[in-house]
Amino acid sequence: MLMLRRRYEFWFALLGLCRLGAIAIPATTQLMKKDVAYRVKAASVKAIVAVDEPSLREAVDQAAAEVEIGLRAVVGARGACGEWLDFDARMAAAPDTLDEADCARQTGAGDIMLLYFTSGTTGMPKMVRHNFFYPFGHLVTAKYWQGCVEGGLHLTLAETGWAKAAWGKIYGQWMVGSAVMVYDMERFHARAVLDVLVKYGVTTFCAPPTMYRYFIKEDLASYDFSRLRHCVVAGEPLNPEVYQKFLEGTGLKLFEAYGQTELTVVAGTFPWMVPKPGSMGMAAPGYDLDLVDADGRSCECGEEGQLVVRTDIMRPLGMFDGYYRDADLTRKVWHDEVYYTGDMAWRDEDGYYWFVGRADDVIKSSGYRIGPFEVESALLEHPAVLECAITGVPDPDRGQIVKATVVLAKGYAPSDELAKALQDHVKHVTAPYKYPRIVEFVPELPKTISGKIRRVEIRENDGARG
Repeated sequence: MLMLRRRYEFWFALLGLCRLGAIAIPATTQLMKKDVAYRVKAASVKAIVAVDEPSLREAVDQAAAEVEIGLRAVVGARGACGEWLDFDARMAAAPDTLDEADCARQTGAGDIMLLYFTSGTTGMPKMVRHNFFYPFGHLVTAKYWQGCVEGGLHLTLAETGWAKAAWGKIYGQWMVGSAVMVYDMERFHARAVLDVLVKYGVTTFCAPPTMYRYFIKEDLASYDFSRLRHCVVAGEPLNPEVYQKFLEGTGLKLFEAYGQTELTVVAGTFPWMVPKPGSMGMAAPGYDLDLVDADGRSCECGEEGQLVVRTDIMRPLGMFDGYYRDADLTRKVWHDEVYYTGDMAWRDEDGYYWFVGRADDVIKSSGYRIGPFEVESALLEHPAVLECAITGVPDPDRGQIVKATVVLAKGYAPSDELAKALQDHVKHVTAPYKYPRIVEFVPELPKTISGKIRRVEIRENDGARG
C-alpha cells in the first residue's frame, strides 16, 4: 500500500510494483488507525510505503498492533526509523540495473495491477480491481478530455492516493508525450496554485469544482495565462456561475467530465463540443451509455434514469473487472452485460447527460423527484453560502421534504431571517417545489477522506434525532 501524498517516490514505487507483478494499492495519507487496519485486513496488504509524517506513521503502527503488516518503509525519513525501513537509504544502495530474476512472476493483461478503495460515501469503502488494460483507457482521458499533447505540461490537483491521480498524473499523459507536474501542498491556497500555473507554464489543468470556486474570487485578469490552453473539471457538477466567471477572468472554457473509480472518463465535454455548464457531456469514445428506469427500460430524452454502461458488444478499455473479494457485490452492479453506476441522470435532446445525484440521494416529495445538486447549485449562488448539502427528511404528508444543511461564508451569522432569505432565493432560482423547507446551519459538513459530502451521514443523524 502506497501512502505517499504527491512525492516523486510514488511514481518509482508504482512502476516498480507493476514491473514485479505485485499489486499496488494507492491510499491517502489522511487515513486513521481504523482505516489502515480495515484496508490491510480487507486486501491482505503485505507492505506499506509511507511518507514521514508522525500522525501517519502512528496510525500505521497502531494498526500493526491489530493486524499483521509484513513490511513498513518510510520515505523522506527525518529521524530514527525504528521498525520502519529507510526507503531512501535502500534506494541509494540499490544497483543501477534490475535483476530479471526478481521479476520472475509472469503477468497477463487480465491480471490485477491496481486496487483502489472507493471514498465510501454510502458505506465501507469497496475494493475496485483494475487489470493491466486499465492504463490504456486513460488515453481518452488525457488526449480527448484533458487536451494533453506531446511536449505539454499537465497539472492535476489530486493526491496520489485517489483514482483521480491515475486520471491525471501518470498513464494517459505519458502515453501522449506530455510531462506531468507534481505540486505538493500542505493546504490549498487559490493564489498559490494560480502562481504555479503561470510560473511553470502549465498547458493543461484539472481541478475539482470547489477549487474553481476559490479561483474566481481572485483577480484572474491580472495573471498571464497565455501558455494555459485547456482547463477541465470533474468530481461533481460545475455551477454555471463559476463557469462564466472563470471564462470572463481567463478567456478559458471549462470542460467537465464524469467517471468513477471503477471506470475512466465515461462522459465528457470534449474539445470539439460546446460546453453546457453543469452537464456531464456526451458518452466518451468506447462507452455505450444508456439511462434505464427501475424496470430496466431505456429512458427517453428528458426522462430521469440510472446511468448504465452496456458491455454486451464491447467492454470499455479501463473498466474495472470487479470488486476484489466481493463477487456478490460485483454481480449486483454488473449483470446481464449491464453495469449499473448507481448515479441518476437525464439526457437532453442534444445527447448531453445531466447529473441528478446518487440513486440513494434523490428526494421524492409530493410526487416530485428532486436531485440534490440542482438545489445545492441554487443555494451556492447566494453570497451567504460557502458549502451546503441537500437531503430528504421523512414527512407523513409529502413522503419526504427537502432539507438544506448550510455552512455560512465569513461575515454571515445563522438566523431565522437568513434561513427565510435562502428559501426565497431557491424559489426564485429554480422550481419553487424544490426549495428547502428545513434549513440547518452547521460549522462544517461531514465528508469522506477524499472530501466528498456524506449525505448519508446527515440523513442518519437526522434519523437519530427523530
